[in-house]
Amino acid sequence: MKALFKVLTACVIATLAVATVQAEEIKVMTSGGFTAAYKLLGPQYASQSGNTLDTILGPSMGKAPEAIPNRLARGEPADVVIMVGYALDNLIKQGKVDKDSRVELADSRIGLVVKQGAAKPSINNNAELKAVLLKAKSVAYSDSASGVYVEKELFKKLGMASKGSMIERIPVASVVAKGEYEVGLQQVSELLPVPGVTYVGKIPEDVQSVTRFAAGIPTNAKHPAQAKALLQFLASPQAQPAVQSTGLDSVSP
Repeated sequence: MKALFKVLTACVIATLAVATVQAEEIKVMTSGGFTAAYKLLGPQYASQSGNTLDTILGPSMGKAPEAIPNRLARGEPADVVIMVGYALDNLIKQGKVDKDSRVELADSRIGLVVKQGAAKPSINNNAELKAVLLKAKSVAYSDSASGVYVEKELFKKLGMASKGSMIERIPVASVVAKGEYEVGLQQVSELLPVPGVTYVGKIPEDVQSVTRFAAGIPTNAKHPAQAKALLQFLASPQAQPAVQSTGLDSVSP
């Protein structure tokens, strides 16, 4: 009987010990440009750490209620935010993200798509890109960082009038795939996952806009230690093949 009591007692103690080592749920807000890479890397982190990831998608800026700054302003909880670097800087200045937590993740360049089955144009130089945009009956670009650059600067650099429409909340490639727009411009990492389009390539480097993606930990994060471990993993050398496979460029050391 004493032996049985000891066994039962040991089982109870072991059960209590396991219960106290509960995996944490990390709340992550991520914007579109890094999402494809995050979807590859997130499960790896979860498997290695034992933590789970509760992920919410939203743009880095803009008036949409889904935008990460607007979510934080409403008091939505987050342990990690992944977004355009200068938008993250704004949150740091506002005191909403810990300035010492910032981690550089990847660089993103703008690319161009046409509907699958359409002739694939050449955009190897500025003249060819300009000709494609002038000929296009309709041009779509995003309501995030790349779209702001296209609308405010790219057309001007090419010596042509602005044209096209800014697409809110949904991937630019999706409206090109439906035939609603002839040409789409957005960060490559957001174009590649969408079916029904042909990826033409990156726009020429001398009119390119490189968007830095970075991440940080909100000052009111509930799980800052686990959040820091996630950010270190996303920026690690072992994560770079996955990052590059999604059309992003690794950050130079």
